[in-house]
Amino acid sequence: MKRLLTTLLALAMALSLAACGGGNGGGPAGNSLDLSSAAWEDIVEEARGTTVTFYGWGGDENRNNWLNGDVAEYVKERYDITLDVVGMNIEDILAKLSSEKEAAAQGSIDMIWINGENFYSAKENGLLYGPFTHQLPNMDKYIDPEDPETLADFSMPIEGYEAPYAKAQMVLYLDTAVTPNAPASAGELMTFCQENPGKVTYPALPDFTGSAFIRNIVYELCGWEQFQDMEADYDTVKAAVQPAIDYLVELNPYLWNQGSTFPESSNTVDTMFADGELVMSMSYGPFSVSTGIDQGLYTETTQTFVFDKGTIGNTNYMGIAFNSPNKAGAMVVIDAILSAELQLSQYATLRELPVVDFDRLSAGEQEAFGQVDLGQGVLTQEDLLRHRLPEMPAKLVPVIEEIWLNEVVGK
Repeated sequence: MKRLLTTLLALAMALSLAACGGGNGGGPAGNSLDLSSAAWEDIVEEARGTTVTFYGWGGDENRNNWLNGDVAEYVKERYDITLDVVGMNIEDILAKLSSEKEAAAQGSIDMIWINGENFYSAKENGLLYGPFTHQLPNMDKYIDPEDPETLADFSMPIEGYEAPYAKAQMVLYLDTAVTPNAPASAGELMTFCQENPGKVTYPALPDFTGSAFIRNIVYELCGWEQFQDMEADYDTVKAAVQPAIDYLVELNPYLWNQGSTFPESSNTVDTMFADGELVMSMSYGPFSVSTGIDQGLYTETTQTFVFDKGTIGNTNYMGIAFNSPNKAGAMVVIDAILSAELQLSQYATLRELPVVDFDRLSAGEQEAFGQVDLGQGVLTQEDLLRHRLPEMPAKLVPVIEEIWLNEVVGK
C-alpha cells in the first residue's frame, strides 16, 4: 500500500511539472521555463539543440530553397537548431490548430507564415501564442515600432502576436515587345482589355492575388480611406464598392472566357502569360519579374508597372502556434530571420522587400543592401514605396469576395 501511494504521488508531481511547462513553456514537454519573463539568454539556451517546425504555403520553390538553405544553416550554426519546413496551405494550418485546441492537444506546429484575414481569424480564435515580439532583440534593433505595418495587419492590431517577415506589393506586368503601353489607371486598363480581347484575366477569388487585384480596383474607383473604419456589413460594403462592381461587369466581355469563369490561381494566370495566351499578369512579389526573366520564364522585354494612384502593399508575418511544443526555438528562429544578415539574404536571393528600417542599419549594412542587384524589368524599391497603398481591414476582405462572386462572375 505504501509503495502504491508513493507511486501515485510521484505521478502526480510529474503531471504537475508537465502542466507548468505547457502554458508559456518553449522547449520540450515538461520544461518549466516561463517565456513571458525569461531573459533572452535563457530562451536561447532553452532552444539550443531543438527542432523548430515552420508551417506555411509551400508553393514558392525559391523560398523553400532559401529557408532550407540560408535560414536553416544560419540557425544550425549559431544555435544548433534544426529547422523543419513544412508546406501547407494556411487554411489547413488553421483548421489543424482549431482541431487541436478543441481536443486540448499539444501540437506539432511551431512557427506559422501568416497575415491578413488569416491572422485576424487566428488571433480572434486564440490560435496564436503571444505577445512575444517585445522579447526579440532584432525586433528592437531593426524594426521601426511606429511603422503602421508593425502595429497592424490588415487593420487588425498585432499586439506582439506576430513579427514581420517580408513586405509585398501588388504589381502588374506585360511584355513591352507585344503591348508597349502599360495602363496607368483602371480607365486605361479598360481600353487595354478592349484592344486585346480575351487576352487579359485575373485569378478567381479567393485566390490571394486575385483578391488583391479586386481590392485595388475598388481603391482606384472608390478611394481607400472610407474602408478603414467600415463595418463588415454586406449591404454597406456593397453600396461603397458599387462603382467597382459596375466597372468589373463592364470589363467582363473583354476578358479571357468573357468573364464567365476565371483561372483558379495566380500560378495558372502566370503560366498563361508566360505561354503567350495572355498579354498581362500580376503578382504580390514586386520583383518577381526579374526572377522570371533569370529563369527564362519571361522575355527580357517583360516590364513591371503599377497604377499612378498606387497599388496595395502589405507585410507578411511569422506567428507562433498557441500549442507549439517549442516556443523558445520558434522565437529564436524568428529573431534570426529579423537579423540584417538574413533580411539581406532574403532581399538578394528572393528579391523580397525587406522589413528592416533602413535608418536603423549600420553604414556597412546600408551599403550592402544598396548593392543588391534586383535584375531586369522591375521598379525600384523607392518607386514602389512611393506608390504603396494601405491594406483593407481583414474583416472586409471576405465580404468583398462574396460580393464579387454574387455580382461579377458571369455577369
